[in-house]
Amino acid sequence: MDALTAKLRSSPFIARVAPYIIFVALTALQGKFGEASKYWFYVAKTIVGVWLVCAMWPVVKEMRWTFSIEAVLVGVGVIVVWIALDPFYPKLPMGESTPWNPHAQFGAGSALAWSIIITRILGSTFIVPHIEETFFRSFIYRYIVQKDFEQVSLKTFHLGAFLITSILFGFIHREWLAGILCGMAYQWLVLRKGHLGDAMTAHAISNFLLGAWVVYKGAWEFW
Repeated sequence: MDALTAKLRSSPFIARVAPYIIFVALTALQGKFGEASKYWFYVAKTIVGVWLVCAMWPVVKEMRWTFSIEAVLVGVGVIVVWIALDPFYPKLPMGESTPWNPHAQFGAGSALAWSIIITRILGSTFIVPHIEETFFRSFIYRYIVQKDFEQVSLKTFHLGAFLITSILFGFIHREWLAGILCGMAYQWLVLRKGHLGDAMTAHAISNFLLGAWVVYKGAWEFW
């Protein structure tokens, strides 16, 4: 484990790119070993994600939580738009045959189902924002501007990078249109503040509220 951590910290490029690739690879394995495996792989992915964030932390200095009213407003606004837009555009196929619903898989109201639901909410709130914001906003955006991306200030506005990064971020989600708008909102926070902290907070708020909506309304299609 120490050798893997050292490798992740060996360069600014690896520290920002490898965690995202590992996370996506684990996501791709969800459901490949039977229907129940999409839940167990999500749990495993979340545990691995904790290690990835810890490994990244000393290297990615801009990846520090910050809090502001703008972050809260963006986080809440994004999820309102995400849900409100949903009926009005076609979604991307993501390859899952059935909705992600632990109650249906493990028994309605069972302790196991709730444990997995809580794991997903915690993972999407506290792990996903670090990994995705670092990859898209710290690396991809700046790499499009200049190959030596660390020399590019996080406050640098570049229209091409702004659009491409937002579109790429949108298309990793089933709800691609809402994802693009979401990416633009998070990128605005980074441009405004010059760090990832507010975007991470907004991202965390959005993911937490979406999880709460899914559970409250039984709207499993959002997961």
